[in-house]
Amino acid sequence: MVKIYVIDTNVLIQAPYAIYCFDDNQVVLPLVVMEELDNLKKSEGERGSNARKTIRILEQLRQKGDLLNGVELKNGGTLRVEKNFVNIELPHDLPEDKMDNRILKVCRGLENQNPEQVVLVTKDILLRIKAQMIGIRAEDFTTEQVEEEQYTGRIEVYVPEELFQNFGKDGIPIQAVYESDEYGKQYTPELVENEFVIIKADQSTKKTQLGRVENGVIKKLDYKKSSPYGVKPRNAGQYFLQEALMQPAEKAPLVIVKGMAGTSKTFYSLAVGLEKLLNNPSGEYRRILICRPNAQFDSDIGFLPGDEQEKISPLMRPIIDNLEQLIDSNEEERYKDEAELQGKIDEIFGRNLIQMEALNFIRGRSIVKTYLIIDEAQNMTPNQVKGIITRAGKDTKIILLGDPKQIDRSFLDERTNGLSYASEHMKGSPLCWQISFTAEECERSILAMDAIKRL
Repeated sequence: MVKIYVIDTNVLIQAPYAIYCFDDNQVVLPLVVMEELDNLKKSEGERGSNARKTIRILEQLRQKGDLLNGVELKNGGTLRVEKNFVNIELPHDLPEDKMDNRILKVCRGLENQNPEQVVLVTKDILLRIKAQMIGIRAEDFTTEQVEEEQYTGRIEVYVPEELFQNFGKDGIPIQAVYESDEYGKQYTPELVENEFVIIKADQSTKKTQLGRVENGVIKKLDYKKSSPYGVKPRNAGQYFLQEALMQPAEKAPLVIVKGMAGTSKTFYSLAVGLEKLLNNPSGEYRRILICRPNAQFDSDIGFLPGDEQEKISPLMRPIIDNLEQLIDSNEEERYKDEAELQGKIDEIFGRNLIQMEALNFIRGRSIVKTYLIIDEAQNMTPNQVKGIITRAGKDTKIILLGDPKQIDRSFLDERTNGLSYASEHMKGSPLCWQISFTAEECERSILAMDAIKRL
């Protein structure tokens, strides 16, 4: 049965193409949504950009027909703008001057006139609750949502003893490994390209090897014995991360790293970048470029004093903290001469080996021969992630770092943020390497590890 989907403004400012995501059903935009788009079109940042994109889509449809009567969409459905139902009564505790309640009026009016099922689509949880209170069906926009069980980029498997012994020489076919369920029944797991594997011998589970899936075979790690910028891996997750980061951009142009605070995501990424540029300059990269998205900062950067670097320096302080650790790794000596340490950091920035930019300044650029680190990538929208990845030019390596459980941006959650979106859609790509850290792999402190498990 054909349904009527009433679309809220927040859906369109996150995904302007959402209009085309409802198959052959009817899509209705309340007039109040048009008013909100008009108010947002001059806004800075992604909200304004997406509002303008939506308006341009509506203009293209307007040229095809009357939006009040409905215009056919390419997927077989229709879209129309609804200006009626101003006289529909809602409960007295839902005042008419609120835009959300005007959308509810449209939903209720459509229900009274049409036998079709009316569904409100909104990213606003409170609006969905209010809709349910008055008997209107409401849903989240789920087109960009990933599965609840997200891809981790790693797996633990068992293998017969004889194959385990020859792993370093011949590798292990993915068909030869197995897992066991809670009842002890063995089954062959589905492994994807570039997935990292912890291999255990089935006759002695204390014996382990680390590998990676490549062309249907689990092969040993190429950089297991490396120590970029003097840093050595302390756990399996860091060995896997090191492997992904050390690979040349030609082989591993995209690395996605998910993990809670204290798992050394940023620290290790910087260590490999400095190793490639300073310790063993191979000419792979010209510079390290670091971006750290922030919802408020991206739109308000123009109001902060100073030049670009001064504007973004408060948000980049965590990066500087990691640099201080890397450049002066001797814990006892680090703070004896603060001026010398600061001089070393200033020299790196003065040589333009490391640059820091706001995320909104990346748009429109073509980035070549760059080691690009996007920290706190869970605060990016799917659209922003698409924009970043498509900006990658020749010999550029993109590293997306973040924790999907720590979202600081409105209308994003663990399943709809850009980091999770990229992880799910790039799963299995030969050009994408992924790794998720476990709580046990927190290396910040004993307290941090305990807090991650408890809080």
